[in-house]
Amino acid sequence: MAVKIRLRRMGAKKAPFYRLVVADSRFPRDGRFIEILGYYNPTADPIELKVDEDLALAWLKKGAQPSDTVRTLLSKCGVMKRFHEDKVADKKNNAAKKSKPAATGD
Repeated sequence: MAVKIRLRRMGAKKAPFYRLVVADSRFPRDGRFIEILGYYNPTADPIELKVDEDLALAWLKKGAQPSDTVRTLLSKCGVMKRFHEDKVADKKNNAAKKSKPAATGD
């Protein structure tokens, strides 16, 4: 199952309001979803953006792919930076574990 983080359009005609959702890529834009991560209101001044950062980070670690617009929004609120830093730290930790010799208990 290919999981995407994408926008789900809500609101009235000419007054869009979006929810950031995790959904199976096979379902329609406004169809079934797995979980709501936050919302985005582009018509407000200033723009409203609320994201549950820990939840979004957890889904990114599980392999969910953000759409281009969602990637930009997550970058604005700092989630993509945290995701990248965690990924780099995990690589360093894995490399350090591999380079340590195994202790012998004789």
